[in-house]
Amino acid sequence: MVNSFKVGLVFALLLAFWHACWAVLVVTGVAQKLLDFVFWIHFIHPPYLVETFDPGRAGILVGVTAAVGMIGGSVGALLWNLLHRPR
Repeated sequence: MVNSFKVGLVFALLLAFWHACWAVLVVTGVAQKLLDFVFWIHFIHPPYLVETFDPGRAGILVGVTAAVGMIGGSVGALLWNLLHRPR
């Protein structure tokens, strides 16, 4: 059995860190260039423009994705435990 809180916490931290890295890319001005490159290598004309950095929105982004990670990881762990009960 896995601990659903710990799995949720790992997912929360992973998603929060990933999105905090995106916020750093936005504040340093690298995000648009990276986004343009990713679309370019997929043969797509970049349809999106990265807006200017807003610390409040960055905090919301990191917080919401952490909450989604916590919920998703916890539910995943509960399902894992449900489907892998000892016989």
